[in-house]
Amino acid sequence: MRCIIANFAFDLTAREVTEAMIGISPEPVTGPSVRIGRRTYPVKQVGAVITRQDRRDFSAGEVSRAMKRLGFTCYPAPEPTSANPVEQASGLLGGPAKDG
Repeated sequence: MRCIIANFAFDLTAREVTEAMIGISPEPVTGPSVRIGRRTYPVKQVGAVITRQDRRDFSAGEVSRAMKRLGFTCYPAPEPTSANPVEQASGLLGGPAKDG
C-alpha cells in the first residue's frame, strides 16, 4: 500500500512493517502507539524504523494513519496522571486509600 510520510511515498505492507520491527525493543509509550504482533510501540519509533528518517521529519498522525490503513491497531496517547509519583507508588504497593 502506498503511504505518504514526511512528504515521501512509501510502498508498505503489513508484513514488511512486522518484519522491520522484529528484534526491536519497544520504547516507553508516552504518546500515540501501535500494536505490532504482541508488542506496543510508540508510533514515532515505528515511523523512524520503517522510513529511516529522523522523528522530527514526520508527525505521529501520519504514521498512525498509515498503520491503520495497513490493519494495525493504534492507540491514542495515554491520559496524564494527576497524582504525584509518591502517591502513585503508594497506590501500586497497596498503600492506604484516600478518603474523598
